[in-house]
Amino acid sequence: MKLLITGCCGFIGFHLSKKLLNKNLSVIGIDNINNYYDTRLKKERLLILKKEKKFLFAKVDISNLNLLNKYIVKHKIKYIINLAAQAGVRYSILNPKPYFESNVLGFYNILETSRKNKIKHLIFASTSSVYGDNNKFPIQEDDNTDKPLSFYAATKKSNEVFAYSYSNIYKIPCTGLRFFTVYGPMGRPDMALFKFCKNILMNKRINVFNNGNHTRDFTYINDVVDGIVSIIKKPSKKRTPFQIFNISSNNPIKLKKFINMIEKLLGKKAKINNLKLQKGDVIKTHGSNKKIKNFASFKIKTETFDGINSFIDWYKNFYKR
Repeated sequence: MKLLITGCCGFIGFHLSKKLLNKNLSVIGIDNINNYYDTRLKKERLLILKKEKKFLFAKVDISNLNLLNKYIVKHKIKYIINLAAQAGVRYSILNPKPYFESNVLGFYNILETSRKNKIKHLIFASTSSVYGDNNKFPIQEDDNTDKPLSFYAATKKSNEVFAYSYSNIYKIPCTGLRFFTVYGPMGRPDMALFKFCKNILMNKRINVFNNGNHTRDFTYINDVVDGIVSIIKKPSKKRTPFQIFNISSNNPIKLKKFINMIEKLLGKKAKINNLKLQKGDVIKTHGSNKKIKNFASFKIKTETFDGINSFIDWYKNFYKR
């Protein structure tokens, strides 16, 4: 079985590719390697993947339908895991255009090539941000998603709606995964854990929005990847073969406590700039993972403290700090 993974040089895409390759599966990876964050990190991930015999890579942007389709036809792809996207809630506030190009136009291209090539299962990344400022917890998949607070969240909501329509009209099996604050080794530099560790180690101040009163459902990368792998061969069998799952730890913690864990593991106190709540931010995320547990025997194996420790070990080694 060949799998196409878009965004293979990204955080989740890299770890998923590595996991599948370790299972002796063939992975066809594409990525545009944009400069949203340090390309050195993306290239390092790619170097690791290229060491595997069953990995093939091409620099392809999903906003280019012709090139995307040619690549899928060439490699006779039947399973697609779409992780290519312009990420980041805060970046979308000042820079909405790349989100449209990648997350809307690019995802339309993924759907079109899935239709043309009779893809057996399209799995795509959504986000917990689609729930907006929900105040009923834990959030479940059938809760309202009509009020996304950021343009990033809106683009991901549109992905779910587009996928449902294609699934209904063309019977393409589609599964959307709403990820909740994924963290771990080789994580993105724009994420809180990365920023906090970097600045604390460099004796710089960390910006903490809402005075640290956010609550987040931090989900470790290995658990996220296990969740994705668990449903690859389990497309929906319904008349409209569409399904949505939360990928969450179901164990939210306050940002203040998260920072305290980092301080304890680094052996250093953080210098904090307490800032007001930023536009587009939700105060709390807490996702139920009951649905995917029942569907695919999904289990959370990593405690937050252990996950942070793994990230710190990687960070110190990678950046020699």
